[in-house]
Amino acid sequence: MPFFFCLTFLVLLVIPYLFFWVDSGKQVVSHVLPKEKIVSVIENLNTPSTNHEGESTLFKESTFLHQHAPADEESTQCNPGNALLKVFMYDLPPEFHFGILGWNGDGKSVWPNIRAEVPHYPGGLNLQHSIDYWLTLDLLSSRFSDRSAPCSAVRVEDSREADVVFVPFFSSLSYNRHSKVNPPETVSTNELLQKKLVEFLTSQREWKRSGGRDHIIMAHHPNSMLDARMKLWPCMFILSDFGRYFPHVANVEKDIIAPYKHLIKTFVNDSFGFDNRSILLYFQGGIHRKDVSALQLTLVKSVRSMLDSNR
Repeated sequence: MPFFFCLTFLVLLVIPYLFFWVDSGKQVVSHVLPKEKIVSVIENLNTPSTNHEGESTLFKESTFLHQHAPADEESTQCNPGNALLKVFMYDLPPEFHFGILGWNGDGKSVWPNIRAEVPHYPGGLNLQHSIDYWLTLDLLSSRFSDRSAPCSAVRVEDSREADVVFVPFFSSLSYNRHSKVNPPETVSTNELLQKKLVEFLTSQREWKRSGGRDHIIMAHHPNSMLDARMKLWPCMFILSDFGRYFPHVANVEKDIIAPYKHLIKTFVNDSFGFDNRSILLYFQGGIHRKDVSALQLTLVKSVRSMLDSNR
């Protein structure tokens, strides 16, 4: 659901900076988003757009292919000048993104033709760290003339016009698939890719211009970017939490916490809200892990108690 990921991306990117800007009485992110840009993004997010039936698009289920299906007559190409966020994306070689998924390309472009076919992303637990995949697809499709989605984040070709610089490295997938060392090699492919990424980024004029502070790098899996994070820390990381980072490397002042992708399917025609539910429908996940939360244990004990009392 690229629209939801894109919207989440915008909310999580802007709100932390707005908080610190208001709290300190000064603008602390002028190198990323100017004041009027922040206000514009917040105002637009507070007023959900609606579809033809008057249904809020924030609550409408959709898929990537649905968003790029033939558009109605009101759909128009997103004008970067009207976009909430202008994003420059590096054209990294496929080995950093869709090549990890087995896409080899034809040598003419580093990107797949997603109008014809979207490379498949693996299922299972891989999906919870799939934000790399969805954000990249969303930016690749942001200039489609028949895109049926709001003009929120749009890709621009000139980095000087951009608010932020996006680094399309599928770091979570790289960790899951390439972190083991395969003899006779002495270094993993994942580590080599991170080394190449550091060398590439630090040599770019975009990085030198801002010191990397306006760059967005995805490191959603807690163990991803282990070798590069200490060298690229001035950037904005997209993370699942701050648990395995030094405070100066990742913190709430500059980085983005993005949610896991839901692994449980949405119920059809389900109109109940939180307050209407009296039964815990699902509890999914390992009970005994290295860091068992108090909430998790409380839920387990409560469910077991309910089951025992009903026997």
